[in-house]
Amino acid sequence: MIFLILALTLAGIFLYRFQREPRRLSNGVYLIFALLLAALWAMTGDTATPLPALLGITVLSSPLLVLALAGFLLTNGVVMVRREGVSAANMLSFLAGFLLLALPVGAALAIASGSPLLTVAALSLTLASTYAGFAFTCFLLYAWVYSRLPVRRGHGAIIVLGAGLLDGEIPPLLANRLDRALALYERERKAGHQPVIVPSGGQGDDEPLPEAQAMAWYLTSRGITDAELLPETRSTSTEENLRYSNRELIAAGVEGRLLVVTSNYHVLRAAILSRHLGLHAHVTGAPTARYYLPSAFLREFAALMVQYRALNLTACGVLMAVPPLLYLVGEALHTAW
Repeated sequence: MIFLILALTLAGIFLYRFQREPRRLSNGVYLIFALLLAALWAMTGDTATPLPALLGITVLSSPLLVLALAGFLLTNGVVMVRREGVSAANMLSFLAGFLLLALPVGAALAIASGSPLLTVAALSLTLASTYAGFAFTCFLLYAWVYSRLPVRRGHGAIIVLGAGLLDGEIPPLLANRLDRALALYERERKAGHQPVIVPSGGQGDDEPLPEAQAMAWYLTSRGITDAELLPETRSTSTEENLRYSNRELIAAGVEGRLLVVTSNYHVLRAAILSRHLGLHAHVTGAPTARYYLPSAFLREFAALMVQYRALNLTACGVLMAVPPLLYLVGEALHTAW
């Protein structure tokens, strides 16, 4: 019963925090712990459901699930390289799949060697990787939850985040964002609102013109007038997209809530950044090619890990210090006896 009480308590905390501010990554931590405790209650309580048996089967089959996930990530890495070219970002899913296989195998070999130092090192790495896996699970779950939020009407502006040009042209990824913004703009107009569209993106070293300019041309070719556009042409990152777009809107005297349009995998990080910047904004996503999603979500997770690096490094450091400390304590007690 205690698991159920704790699960309901954490679920209540999650709902309260979610209602007050959904753009917090920590909301996902409360949600995942509530679900885990609910699962423990289902496994230990008299629920009269097949859930305990299903959970038991899942635990027993977890090695196969790990192998299947690793195989999927390795295959996706090959697909990404073939379709998008060789780059560090495109190799992320391949690297994740390799590590998913290498870490448990390396830990097993270290323990089998009988070396106390190798065993301690393997346990430390296992704890750090477990933390990373837990954090990634929280991120994926909460990214899905946030992306399911309905988009309300009545925004003062629609900001479309840039995604890079391909030979000066709008690539499919960016076109999906612009088409999503167009659909939302038409919905706003039908509801009696007239938001400004802000295509946001500067000019990269390999781009013949600012992204925002190419985005504006795309929008005008589909019926949007220049008076309805307020391009932002200086930004080089998501944070600058939001910061500079907001400055342009303030300078133009545009007021009201902001609606930010990006790709579905990028929604949660953009929402978190908008909160950090103090913007009254909601972020919504456009569809992305399925083969692109694993690497894209891994890239977003890595960016968030870096953004919260002090917390993550501290947590990993504490976890990795546990096996050495236990080993030293054990050796001290053994010597004393």
